[in-house]
Amino acid sequence: MLNIIVNNRKAKYSYEIIKNIEAGIVLEGWEVKSLRAGKAQLVNSYITIVKGEAYLIGSHISPLNIVSKQTLANPNRKRKLLLSKMELNKFIGLINRQGYTIIPLDFHWQRNKIKLEIALAKGKKLHDKRQTEKDRTWKRQKQIIVKIRY
Repeated sequence: MLNIIVNNRKAKYSYEIIKNIEAGIVLEGWEVKSLRAGKAQLVNSYITIVKGEAYLIGSHISPLNIVSKQTLANPNRKRKLLLSKMELNKFIGLINRQGYTIIPLDFHWQRNKIKLEIALAKGKKLHDKRQTEKDRTWKRQKQIIVKIRY
């Protein structure tokens, strides 16, 4: 069972999700403590691949007040993702050829380790976003109608 720490709610609205994958992430001690407290944001973050390694850029993990003064807490630093070579090569091929991007979806706990759910996605156009919103409202209205009848 996954315990979601932080969710990127804008991702499913702005992007069409093609494939999800789970990645490990290299964190410092104060970052783990902050994630336990839920002090993170994934709103404007993205994943880039540099020299065959994936990095999470733009995420914000706020340091807690109890962090020691000896360590410098940089809340916006780039964090390395732990993926296998095969997964990285698949992502690199799809990004280069077909114009896809990799976005983070959520931080979650899995067996006492923090994992990052990432997705291969394609950006939606404005009319696609409107259609998604229409579908969402129609589903909501259908549920209300069904509840009233029964």
